[in-house]
Amino acid sequence: MDKWRVGVSRDLLNRNGEPSFGRDVLGLLDRCPAIEWEWIPESIREVTPDIAARYDAMHVNSPRVTRDSISRADRRIKLFARHGVGYDSIDVAACTENGILVTNAPLGVRRPVAVMTMTFVLALSQKLMLKQKLLRENRWSERQENLGDGLVGRTLGVIGSGSIGREILRLARSFNLNLIAADPYVDPLDIQLHGATIVPLETLMRESDYVVVACLLNESTRHLVDAQNIALMKPSAYLVNVARGPIVDEPALIAALRAGTIAGAAIDVFEQEPPASDNPLLTMDNVIATPHSLCWTDQCFAELATSAIRSIVDLAERRAPMYVVDRKALDHPDVRQWLGV
Repeated sequence: MDKWRVGVSRDLLNRNGEPSFGRDVLGLLDRCPAIEWEWIPESIREVTPDIAARYDAMHVNSPRVTRDSISRADRRIKLFARHGVGYDSIDVAACTENGILVTNAPLGVRRPVAVMTMTFVLALSQKLMLKQKLLRENRWSERQENLGDGLVGRTLGVIGSGSIGREILRLARSFNLNLIAADPYVDPLDIQLHGATIVPLETLMRESDYVVVACLLNESTRHLVDAQNIALMKPSAYLVNVARGPIVDEPALIAALRAGTIAGAAIDVFEQEPPASDNPLLTMDNVIATPHSLCWTDQCFAELATSAIRSIVDLAERRAPMYVVDRKALDHPDVRQWLGV
């Protein structure tokens, strides 16, 4: 039987031409006798039909997968293994219809994103960026007029209480914060075990000193945090977005920050990525902004790559991968035939 052909997207190489997740993980591909693999020769923003006809599986980071990507009858692709937990860059419905699996790596980012969240919360509460500015601008004498905000007894609200949201709650408990969460799909008893209470979104927006956006992006959550919900926030509250940019109505956030109706924001994601150079969020003193990468560490990337590549090896060896985004795809006749079920 012909070997499986696997392509790894080039945006996972660093500027020195080395895999950003380290070379050790690639041994999983090298040791699988059913697989031959390569770095995809092209630098792409979207998977083309030609590429989908070239590979049986792809380990993808930022390239998009659209319905057009898999539209041709000569497509060879059976699996897109996403290097991350989010999969809004992939048309999962089109893949399922065509018997193509999509996997993600939910465990690889759970702790890193939770750490990123608390990094933002701590930086905001201690006024870290402002105090750095005081020092650099020779404004030492202004320290007492710029006290930080202690966290004990303050309220942190998490929008979305899936794997990442629960990990955020787990870390936040040690700071003696009051914890609330808004998520219509989780068991309230499970959230109580993490020291939090489930509340309606409107209640969360009103009561939180730190509103953390940690839900998936889909049609029901696009602009979930809109002007109306931002208007419910306290003037002293901060918005933290560690999920996806389009969940927050960016113009509404900018307007609130300019008007001072909220105290500030910390964001790792934008509606348009990369953001335009004149995006006001990049120049506001009450905003901490990072380029959709604050949680990226050597450990994070190694875990993401390991999860994605294990999915590829599993399917190549005719085992169902663990983290299939849409489990209905496993019932497609083409997938069942490949798995021998």
